[in-house]
Amino acid sequence: MITWLRIGLIVVVLFAVTLILLPLQLLGLAFDLKIRRYIPRYWHRIACRLLGIRIHVHGRLEPRRPLMLAANHVSWKDILVLGAIADVAFIAKNEVADWPVFGTLAKLQKSIFVARDQKRRTGEQVNEIATRMAAGEIVVLFPEGTTSDGNRVLEVKSSLFGAAAAAVPNVPGGVVHVQPVAIAYTRVHGMAMGRYHRPIAAWPGDIDLAPHLLGVLKEGAIDVDVAFGETIDFRQGDNRKHLSQAVVGRLRRMLARHLRGREYEEL
Repeated sequence: MITWLRIGLIVVVLFAVTLILLPLQLLGLAFDLKIRRYIPRYWHRIACRLLGIRIHVHGRLEPRRPLMLAANHVSWKDILVLGAIADVAFIAKNEVADWPVFGTLAKLQKSIFVARDQKRRTGEQVNEIATRMAAGEIVVLFPEGTTSDGNRVLEVKSSLFGAAAAAVPNVPGGVVHVQPVAIAYTRVHGMAMGRYHRPIAAWPGDIDLAPHLLGVLKEGAIDVDVAFGETIDFRQGDNRKHLSQAVVGRLRRMLARHLRGREYEEL
């Protein structure tokens, strides 16, 4: 009974906060005001607090711009977590725009939707990413292209870094700063989560959203470590495959460090 009352309170408070911030965000979007960048951060912070997601930041966000964050992808909660830490814009697959609730929230945050199977639109999408980064926005890429079980970093397609490569000629200084960010869900109710309990936090994608969301609401206390790694400067002529390999290597090392307390060893 108490659990359901708490869930009801969370929903009511989050709905009220959304109603308060929504007009300001719509105004910012309509006139492309800077407030549209940081209002989502307040919403994400409140959402994380209500859901019981406790964020522990390690390292620091790269201060130089233009900046692209390359993060491992565990769950929809990654959006809340990264959005609570910094004013960011997410690169999302086109299908996300049609998702109930999450699609609307993504549009309100002015996420960049990419149609990976429509090559004729590649130039248009890359130009938008480059323009947004040149304007000082921090763009987040999930290079795995999908969510994982939270225990590992999946294989990364170097083609997903094409946005960074194509943006280089269009940004000041001809360099894009790419910073790896490892997201590790480590504890539930203060106790080590363990690899077999990590599905509480992870959302691999083959699980229905509604029951998964309800499970998170019932738990109410999840700790997540967010580790900012060493930035890689990507310039004209650099190889995006090398960029991809460097990012994946650093993500795996950081993820292993925070999940298991040891360094990742290459096989």
